[in-house]
Amino acid sequence: MKKVLILNGPNLNMLGIREKNVYGVETLQDIAQKVSEEANIIGIDFDFMQSNHEGEIIDKIHGARGVYDVLIINPGAYTHYSYAIRDAIKAVEIPAIEIHLSNIHSREEFRSKSVIAPVCVGQICGFGSKSYILGLHAAKLL
Repeated sequence: MKKVLILNGPNLNMLGIREKNVYGVETLQDIAQKVSEEANIIGIDFDFMQSNHEGEIIDKIHGARGVYDVLIINPGAYTHYSYAIRDAIKAVEIPAIEIHLSNIHSREEFRSKSVIAPVCVGQICGFGSKSYILGLHAAKLL
């Protein structure tokens, strides 16, 4: 059974409260429940984590080496400037999938650039919480 680490970056703990017109009304816990249901159906073992702290996210990525087969990451705002997270993903040599709830390419100009994407197998964005489900299915294929 494939083992997947799903990491969530800053402010994603505020889903359901912040910018509902952009991110929807579902909470991160709601999304985790949907992921759990889909993971059971398609046969994926996963851990789901969130942190507002860059160093903690990096530590989780480092700890994933040899434990997880695939990393799914929604880096939040770190998408646009965290070369440290980018370097951590590259260093552990685990296939990574970048996901976003909103379409980062259709928003403010600064959001359209991802420094994380070049070290990932692919990027899924713009499908709301379904981005996580699509990420699971992509992870199953890797």
